[in-house]
Amino acid sequence: MSYELIIKNANIPQGDRQVLTDILVNKGVIVGFAKDIEAEVDEIIDAEGKLVLPGVIDSHTHFNDPGFTHREDFVTGTGSAAAGGVTMIVDMPCCSVPSVRSADNLFNKLNALEGKGIVDYAMWGGITGEDVRNNVLPEIISEQVANGVVAFKVYMTPSVPSYPRVTDPEMLEAFAAVSPTGLPIGIHAENYAICDYFTSKLKSEGRLDYPAWAEARMALAEKAAIQLGISFAEETGARLHIVHMSTGAGNELIREAKLKGTKVTAESCPHYLTLNAVDAMTEFGTFAKIAPPLRTAKDNEALWQGLADGTIDFMATDHAPYEIATEKDAPGMDVWTSFPGIPGVETLVPIMISEGYNKGRLSLSRLVELLCTNPAIHYGLYPKKGALEIGTDADFTIVDLEKEWTIDKDQMHCKPKYTPFHGMKLKGKVDKTIVRGTLVYDDALGVVGKPGYGEYVKRQTISELPRLLKY
Repeated sequence: MSYELIIKNANIPQGDRQVLTDILVNKGVIVGFAKDIEAEVDEIIDAEGKLVLPGVIDSHTHFNDPGFTHREDFVTGTGSAAAGGVTMIVDMPCCSVPSVRSADNLFNKLNALEGKGIVDYAMWGGITGEDVRNNVLPEIISEQVANGVVAFKVYMTPSVPSYPRVTDPEMLEAFAAVSPTGLPIGIHAENYAICDYFTSKLKSEGRLDYPAWAEARMALAEKAAIQLGISFAEETGARLHIVHMSTGAGNELIREAKLKGTKVTAESCPHYLTLNAVDAMTEFGTFAKIAPPLRTAKDNEALWQGLADGTIDFMATDHAPYEIATEKDAPGMDVWTSFPGIPGVETLVPIMISEGYNKGRLSLSRLVELLCTNPAIHYGLYPKKGALEIGTDADFTIVDLEKEWTIDKDQMHCKPKYTPFHGMKLKGKVDKTIVRGTLVYDDALGVVGKPGYGEYVKRQTISELPRLLKY
């Protein structure tokens, strides 16, 4: 027997145990597991006993291509993903031109991305308030579903001009239209009226300190939005998904809804687990400004608990950088006028390893669920993605659990070099990233994947995560 690739001395997760094995790969998929096998092989990669995870999925990115590539483009974005151990991203529909709100828009985006991706990618579909008002929901939903989108996204607060927010009744219409497809509908959960009113109030009071951003977009704004979303999910039977959940209050609402049998899931992001608004926004200013904003240390701990007990289903990043000179820190910009968004795809895996697994907040099996298995199942990509099984894509995130290092903004691979994690000391670093049997990142060599290697992956199935809560 001959193989194209063998990953030797790989410690793979088996529940909460690590098992040393060799992984056998042919034609970009896993074909077996063995130890010290005698075989002809084209390439050997020695994992040297490091932890080998199924390829990690970041299911919430804004790579801005085509249209806003001064912020991030698909080459730099997917290169940053590779450097972070992410083998697949799912890009949002809002931040390209035109935004993805129809099959034609989707094809326009996919054509523009041809020859650029370093890792694999799937796509969110889009719905806006304008689509509801124009009475085109049945058509645009069905054609996007037919072309493989994994979910639909709506904004309760303004996004880019080409992606109008939904009012409450428009969101209800969107839920009702998406529900029969069986796909999730993700909402940016902030109550627009609360955010708008208190932003105006704090501005009129002359507040220019950066923590004022978090005060204006208070935790209650997320709580009220999630409560409304849950009500709409109960009314329509739609699969509600809360993206980038930031609060302990939201965590409680999701848990209660799951216990009642409501179809609701949630993701969070590393910044909501490890940073708080007062400290990070005082230190980093606009470079820690994001929507929803950073919260409190109490929220951090509540979200860690939600990850451990099953309330929160998986992790993502909301990777959305802006150009520093014109949109983040231009002359005359302040807390209210600078753009909200940070890079994240490169720091997802190391932070979850260091602050989650290595610190005992997460078991190994839960880590794999949160980074790999659950997003793949939720978005209909499993078992092609998110698994270490015979027949699955040979996507691997190889991690050195013992390596200690410090995040340095100037060493990042995203286009704008900033992060509120700058200076954070971590234990655990991505050593290699492999996509369908091809090395795309090596910690000693940098990003070695070629633009254009990454493939568009359509939704494979429609599947729901089980509601399994720990007490």
